[in-house]
Amino acid sequence: MKLGAVVITMGNRPDDLRALLDSVAKQEGDPVEVIVVGNGAPVTGVDDFPFVRTVDLPENLGIPGGRNVGIEAFGPSGTEVDALLFLDDDGLLPNNDTAELVRRAFTDDPALGIVSFRIADPETGATQRRHVPRLRASDPMRSSRVTTFLGGANAVRTKVIAEVGGLPDEFFYAHEETDLAWRALDAGWMIDYRSDMVLNHPPTPPSRHAVYHRMVARNRVWLARRNLPAPLVPLYLGVWILLTLARRPSLSALKAWFGGFKEGWTTPCGPRRPMKWRTVWRLTRLGRPPVV
Repeated sequence: MKLGAVVITMGNRPDDLRALLDSVAKQEGDPVEVIVVGNGAPVTGVDDFPFVRTVDLPENLGIPGGRNVGIEAFGPSGTEVDALLFLDDDGLLPNNDTAELVRRAFTDDPALGIVSFRIADPETGATQRRHVPRLRASDPMRSSRVTTFLGGANAVRTKVIAEVGGLPDEFFYAHEETDLAWRALDAGWMIDYRSDMVLNHPPTPPSRHAVYHRMVARNRVWLARRNLPAPLVPLYLGVWILLTLARRPSLSALKAWFGGFKEGWTTPCGPRRPMKWRTVWRLTRLGRPPVV
């Protein structure tokens, strides 16, 4: 099984990027070719990595847009390779057998389409609850089938991308992984969370991004409008309104969130392809019905 990797960068973490590429170079088995996408900034300092190709974009296309460019650099839908790793530029693969574990996982399970890695604090080894992509997240060391995956620490079989399409460019940031996950599950693919596939990453809160609250809300609405059967759309979004209020965000954060929520209803969200009801049942059996 031939592996590639996509890394997007804004050019502001050159030392971290080099450390990540060093960890990819140390992976056992066949070399992993890497595409580094400069998302609105030129890629520098990687000339001494012969397995790296670069793509410089004149503007920041967002996380899904930048990753989609990296996918296409491996041919249409990435099909020059069998699977792609998507890695944050400030992450690090601490173990040398991660690529081999990915190859083995996809080879042993033909229905497996996506693998979500465990994200660990490089200092403590701890995994934040939000980095375990399931509701029962108290034990991050338990691997399981899941219904979504982590954006900067995963592997996707390129047959999935060829069949259901890539990440939604218009999302720019937030929930693009769940959009792809729901489409993949609707097409019959499965997703695994694997605690033994580790990406070290500093424990930074997502709210550090200025656009976080607006885009999280807007994309939540887009996600529902694009993918859910009509009766579930108000139920799903109603639950998330209640959960957001229960978390007691600041007044400014709440204002941004409801502004994004309104934007999600008043702006185009891309094509609507509601999932089958049997997919709803599959999500429910996997522990996360698409109402939360």
